[in-house]
Amino acid sequence: MSENYTALYEQHKKAGASFTDFGGWQMPLKYESELAEHHAVRKTAGLFDLSHMGEVWVTGPDAAAFLDYALVGKLSAVAVGKAKYSLICNADGGIIDDLITYRRPSPEEGGDRYLVVPNAGNAKVVAAELLERASGFDVVVADASAETSLIAVQGPNAEAILLGLVPAEQHAMVTELKYYAAVEVSITFDGGTQDLLLARTGYTGEDGFEIYIPNVDAAGLWEALLEAGQDQGLIPAGLAARDSLRLEAGMPLYGNELSRHVNAYAAGLGPVVSLAKEGGFIGRDALTAIKAAGVGSTLGQKLVGLKGAGRRAARAHYSVLKDGSLIGEVTSGQPSPTLGYPIALAYVDVEHSEPGTIVDVDLRGKAEPFEVVGLPFYKRQK
Repeated sequence: MSENYTALYEQHKKAGASFTDFGGWQMPLKYESELAEHHAVRKTAGLFDLSHMGEVWVTGPDAAAFLDYALVGKLSAVAVGKAKYSLICNADGGIIDDLITYRRPSPEEGGDRYLVVPNAGNAKVVAAELLERASGFDVVVADASAETSLIAVQGPNAEAILLGLVPAEQHAMVTELKYYAAVEVSITFDGGTQDLLLARTGYTGEDGFEIYIPNVDAAGLWEALLEAGQDQGLIPAGLAARDSLRLEAGMPLYGNELSRHVNAYAAGLGPVVSLAKEGGFIGRDALTAIKAAGVGSTLGQKLVGLKGAGRRAARAHYSVLKDGSLIGEVTSGQPSPTLGYPIALAYVDVEHSEPGTIVDVDLRGKAEPFEVVGLPFYKRQK
């Protein structure tokens, strides 16, 4: 049994959620139907509790330079109000976690302020790693994960739902907010109004928002969002739908596609690595050598998308074969509710990674054909 419960646990229980352990947290797997929740996000909207994610604030005069050193991306180049997807790696280039970092206005002149958001099971590890790497920099690293909740509204109707809780004079702040940007907006709930950090980000492949809020206020906001979304098709959605949505969008999941045994180039995340930034960073030498070798990883494997020719789905850890020989392993896979055919992510030998290549997946003793395809599997119409 998980030791951690989010501030919204009672709301999930009342809504009839089935729970599962995820990263040491008791999280809603689904409410009534994971399929209905998936389709709601694609067609109307879904409401997610992401409070198991971490929130680490990095502030101080050296914050930008420090994050350039601690992460693989150039965080100093991010404009205030914007966000950047990046990785924190170890010295050999292995991925400790993938994370989003928001650059926020600093209350102090000459200072910098960033919010780093690691994944659930890695939150404490990342916070400790950042603290250790901060030696020699004029920064403060503060882990606010324990007192912060995160609620996401995802889907085509997400913007309309939020506008129902935001004062009219701030509507433009929401409608004009770009993808991978964040702003403080006033949200009305529980008979009052509170300024909260609103980010136009998500893990579903749809338009949507993530809202950071103190634990004590999370339940009130959750209920207000459900009420505001009643006429917009909003329903609560669990981890099962979140997983099928992110898989269709070709987004990696730490523990499946990403780990300390995988590097950015093998995972198709080479563009987030800034080898040219000044000052160096942890993992730079290893990643430079890996890139120079011209292969996805030291094992010569690369992450690809697989599209099933039949109806049976590939699942994590199933073997990928070519002419009967082992060439890789599936990391995530299931039938795609949106597309109507099986999809999977897998690491395969580089020579078999080109789109159009036909491979087999060992589905419990029977080899079934799959085609290597480009990612993402699904892309929303804008």
